[in-house]
Amino acid sequence: MYSGKMVFAQVMEFLPMYEFQKCVQRYQGNYKVKDFSCLDQFLCMAFAQLTYRSSLRDIETCLRSMKNKLYHMGIRSQIARNTLSNANNTRDWRIYADFTQVLIHTARDLYRNDDFGVDLANTVYALDSTTIDLCLSVFPWAKFRKTKAGIKLHTVLDLRGNIPTFIEITDALLHDINILDVLVAEPGACYIMDRGYIDFFRLYRWKLSGVFFVVRSRKKLKFKRIYSRKVDKSTGLRCDQTIVLTNSFKDYPEQLRRICFFDAETGNRITLLTDDFSLPALTITRLYKCRWQIELFFKWIKQHLRIKSFFGTSQNAVKTQIWIAISVYVLVAIIKKRLHIQHSLYAILQVISVTVFERAPLIELLTDIAKIDSAEKEIQLTLFGD
Repeated sequence: MYSGKMVFAQVMEFLPMYEFQKCVQRYQGNYKVKDFSCLDQFLCMAFAQLTYRSSLRDIETCLRSMKNKLYHMGIRSQIARNTLSNANNTRDWRIYADFTQVLIHTARDLYRNDDFGVDLANTVYALDSTTIDLCLSVFPWAKFRKTKAGIKLHTVLDLRGNIPTFIEITDALLHDINILDVLVAEPGACYIMDRGYIDFFRLYRWKLSGVFFVVRSRKKLKFKRIYSRKVDKSTGLRCDQTIVLTNSFKDYPEQLRRICFFDAETGNRITLLTDDFSLPALTITRLYKCRWQIELFFKWIKQHLRIKSFFGTSQNAVKTQIWIAISVYVLVAIIKKRLHIQHSLYAILQVISVTVFERAPLIELLTDIAKIDSAEKEIQLTLFGD
């Protein structure tokens, strides 16, 4: 009979605790803290994400019912919802944001050689945002519309492994274009975006920095055609042109590549703009299709993590909860890769959620997962394969 560590403790062993303590010290997270440390706070919030807790009272009730096991989970303090609420409201959310970046760096190394559907040596990112609706009377600091509140998650997703590499949490009023001023683009990488990110002045700065981009064009774009390349229309391509902008020439004074593609599956005609003249036109269209992965990512985390209902109402509490949720997502992705688990991330989360208090080898639990039928996989939006 296995008498080792509990499943929750085995999951948390994949966390680099030395790096966590460095993040805590950076923002003096444990300053004047007697009992409930930042690590205790993180473990409680991670427990809530892994087991789908819905409130602070829910977290308190579950953990107190297992008080004899808390020490073996790594939690060294008594659990009280007021204490956890106060920690979420007062302890700097940047502690958990910085720690999430540490986990992201680890995950990206593990997934560096993964295939994302396009044979390309460059790093490829998808850039987009999603809005999380809030109640205006409860979150007045996040006013969005006259009777509505909300926040935005601006995200850059590495398509190799679907790992978020950049996340900026802002009020929902901020236009997507403005995030280009905050994002430090990676030279040599390719960024795939929807038409909401068209700002030719900012895109030209990226061009000068050696960044490649693929962005969907607006319908009323004013341009002059310089050259047209031959295309095979049986592939869906309609045109592959070299153009210069007319109305926006001052903002982008160099040539652009314009590619039109007819998607037979949806019946839509898609027009793309890019500064990459070396890749085949069909590869450019396939890259843009990969942008859909970030839409699946947003839908997945909203379905399976606690980022739509919050345990606190302050801005600090909301950001703390979101960053810890993302860290749990990345942590499970790391576990999947390091233990060579072939099942979906959803299946791994389900197994962990019902076995956190058990004393069984994590690797055995995850390798014994029953096969999920293909229809169920599509519903649950598998991100990491079967």
